[in-house]
Amino acid sequence: MSIFDRYAPFIQDFIYRSNWESLRAIQAAAGDAIFNTDENVLLTASTASGKTEAAFFPILTLFSEDMPRSVGAIYIGPLKALINDQFSRLNDLCEEADIPVWHWHGDVAQSHKNKMLKNPSGILQITPESLEAMLLRKHALIPKLFGDLRFIVIDEIHSLMRGDRGGQTICLIERICKMAGANPRRIGLSATIGDPTAAGEFLAYGTGRSTVIPKIENKGVKWRLSMEHFYISQQNHSNEKDTADALPVLDEKTDIAPEHADAGMGYIFEHTRGKKCLIFVNSREECEAVTTTLRSYCEAKHEPDRFLIHHGNLSAAYRETAEEAMKDEDIFMTTCTTATLELGIDIGRLERAFQIDAPYTVSSFLQRMGRTGRRDLPPEMWFVIREELPEPRSMLPETIPWKLLQGIALIQVYIEDRWVEPPKLDRLPFSLLYHQTMSTLASCGELTPAELASRVLTLKYFRRITKDDYKILLRHLIETDHIQRTENDGLIVGLAGERVVNSFKFYAVFQENEEYTVRWGSQELGTIVMPPPAGEKIAIAGHVWIVEEVDHKRRLVYCDQIKGKVPAYFGDCPGDINTKILLRMKEVLREDKNYPYLMKNAVTRLAQARLTARNSGVTESPLICLGGNMWCLLPWLGTYAFLALERFLKLKCSDRLGLKGMDSSRPFYIQFTMKVSPEEFFYVLTKEAEKEFSPMELVYDSEVPVFEKYDEFLPAELVKKGFAFGILGISEMIERILSWKSFI
Repeated sequence: MSIFDRYAPFIQDFIYRSNWESLRAIQAAAGDAIFNTDENVLLTASTASGKTEAAFFPILTLFSEDMPRSVGAIYIGPLKALINDQFSRLNDLCEEADIPVWHWHGDVAQSHKNKMLKNPSGILQITPESLEAMLLRKHALIPKLFGDLRFIVIDEIHSLMRGDRGGQTICLIERICKMAGANPRRIGLSATIGDPTAAGEFLAYGTGRSTVIPKIENKGVKWRLSMEHFYISQQNHSNEKDTADALPVLDEKTDIAPEHADAGMGYIFEHTRGKKCLIFVNSREECEAVTTTLRSYCEAKHEPDRFLIHHGNLSAAYRETAEEAMKDEDIFMTTCTTATLELGIDIGRLERAFQIDAPYTVSSFLQRMGRTGRRDLPPEMWFVIREELPEPRSMLPETIPWKLLQGIALIQVYIEDRWVEPPKLDRLPFSLLYHQTMSTLASCGELTPAELASRVLTLKYFRRITKDDYKILLRHLIETDHIQRTENDGLIVGLAGERVVNSFKFYAVFQENEEYTVRWGSQELGTIVMPPPAGEKIAIAGHVWIVEEVDHKRRLVYCDQIKGKVPAYFGDCPGDINTKILLRMKEVLREDKNYPYLMKNAVTRLAQARLTARNSGVTESPLICLGGNMWCLLPWLGTYAFLALERFLKLKCSDRLGLKGMDSSRPFYIQFTMKVSPEEFFYVLTKEAEKEFSPMELVYDSEVPVFEKYDEFLPAELVKKGFAFGILGISEMIERILSWKSFI
C-alpha cells in the first residue's frame, strides 16, 4: 500500500482539492516512518517543503481510525505567530474529520482555553512558556488532559537547541508524560539542522526510543541573492549613479535633510515599492529605527505609508495586523521584523526579503531567506550592509568591513559545505535547574529532598548535574528563603521563591528586561524597558511618541504621537557567531575569488579590504603592530572561544607580557599595548596553554558571571562553574593558541 493510499479519506480529499499531483519526498518519508515504526522521527527538509503536513497527515489518519480519549497530540511552536499560522492551517484540515484543534498562548482568549479544559481532545498547539504555565497552574488536570497523548510535534526544533528554552521544553515533556502515564512519540521538524544525529538524540531524551531520521533528497533550488554595501554617512563616494538615483528626493519640511539621507535606506525604499517584502534586522531597536526612517521617506515623497512593523515587544494587535496584511494577496506592504517572522510562517506570495547587515548564524540566514520562494517563486534575499565611513585616523581593524565579511562567510559555508551551526548541548544548565526545581515544588506541593531530587535530577537534560551540585543548590535556596523546610523535614516554596514563581514572567527561561506597557489612548502599542521621564520621546510601533505620564507602580507609559526620530531601547541582544564563520571570513580576505551575488559597491569595498589585508598581513599573522607598542590580535575565533581568550590573556599572560589597555571588538579583534616582542608574546601564550589548568581559573576572583535568567538566585560557586565549564570555549581556544607555535 502506498503512503497516499494509507492516508484517511479526508486527507486524500484535501490533497485532491489542493491539486497536488504527487506526494513530496518529505511526505512519503514521514508517512513511512510514522506508519511503519514506533520510533521518534526527525524531519529535516528545506523551508516550504511541507514538513507540517508531512507530520500531521499520518497522525490525523491514525486518530481518525482510533480517536484519542484526551489530547492526542501536542504541537509545540517557538513563536505565537507560528502557532497562529499553523492553527488556521490545521483547522481547515481537521474540520471535516471532526478533530478539534486548540491553540494556547498568552494572546488566546480564556474562553477558548476553557473549552479545551472541559473537552480535552484532538491537537493542542502551544508555546513552551504556556506549557510551563499549564503544568504549574493546572497540575491536577494533567492526567485528564494528556492521559492518551500519542504524539508531540516540536516545530523549528533547531531554534530550541541553543539555550535553556530547548532544555525547558524537553523537561516539561518528560514531566507531563510521567504525570499523565503516557509515552508519546516525538516528531521534530526543521529546515536548518546542523547535526541531525545530535538533534535526534536531543529529541529522544527520556523516551527510551531511538529517532528515525529519513534521508530526503532535496531538489536543487536556485537562489536570487544580492549583497550591496553602503556608507551610512552621505560622503558615499563609492555609491555610483545607479544607487544615487534610487535615493528619494526629500522635502525640506521633513526631519530628514537630503544631506543626511541614509543611502542604504534609500536603496531599500525604492526596491520595495509596489512589492510585498520583508526587511530583517538583528534587534528590536534597529527594527524601530528602520521603520521610522522608511515611513519618513514616504512622507517626504508624499506617498502613502507602506511599511509595517513586527517584533516581540509589540502588542498582539500590532503583530497580528502585520501578519494579516502580509497574507493578503492584494496588499503590497513591506514589514520590518526581527526573528519573530523568521520561523515557519507562511505569509503568502512574498517577492523578496531584505537583510540589513549580516545575521549571526547560517541557520538564521536560511530561515529568513526561506520566507520567500513560495508559490513557485525562487527564494530571494537582498543583503544591505551598512557601515560608518572610517575616520581618516582610524586604526587598521576599524577599517575592515566586518559585517560585509560576515555576510559573505555565512553564504559561502552553506554553498560550499552545506554547513549549519551544530546544536550546543554540553552546557551546565544550573539556571534551568533552579527554574525546574521551583516549578516542580510549586506544582506538586511539599516534597522530601529525596523526592524532589528524584523528580528533577532524573530529567535527561540534567544528566551532567551531579548530586553534590544539587545539594549545594538546595542548601543555598533554603538559606535564601526560596525554599522552606517544613516541620516534617519536607520542602516547599519559600517566601522569596513565591515572589518569583507567582510572576507571569516565571514561565519563560529566556532573559527578559523589566518592561513597561505603552498606551496611546485606548490602544496598547507594546512594551519598552527603562522608560524616559514625561516630556521625553520614545520610538515604538514604527512611530515616535512623547511620554505624557509614567506609572511606575503599574508599569504603564502613556504617550501621544508626534513626528521625528529617536532611538528605541528594548534591552541588549548579543549575537553568538561560530568559529567556522570567523575562519571563512579570514579566507574571504585572503582569496581572490569573486562572489556572483556581490553588487557594485560591495565589490569595491571588498577589494579595498583585501588590499588592506594584504598590505598589513592580517591574514598571515594573528598579531599586527598598529604603531609603537600598540598591537592588535585577530584570533579568528567564535564568540565563546574569543571570550575565553580575553580572559586567558588577562589572567594567565598579562603580567609577563606587560599587557595594558585591552580593548575588544568581540569576536573580531583585541587591541592592547605590550612591552615584549611578537615572538615572546606567542612563546608565553603557548607555554601557558600547554599547562593544565581548571576552567575556573578563567573566572575573576570577585566575579559572579550571571549569564542566564535565573543565575542571580544561584550560589556563586555554581554560577562560576556553569560559566567556566559550560560557556567558555576553552578547548577551542587552546587549540588555536597551540597552532601559533610557528610564530615563535
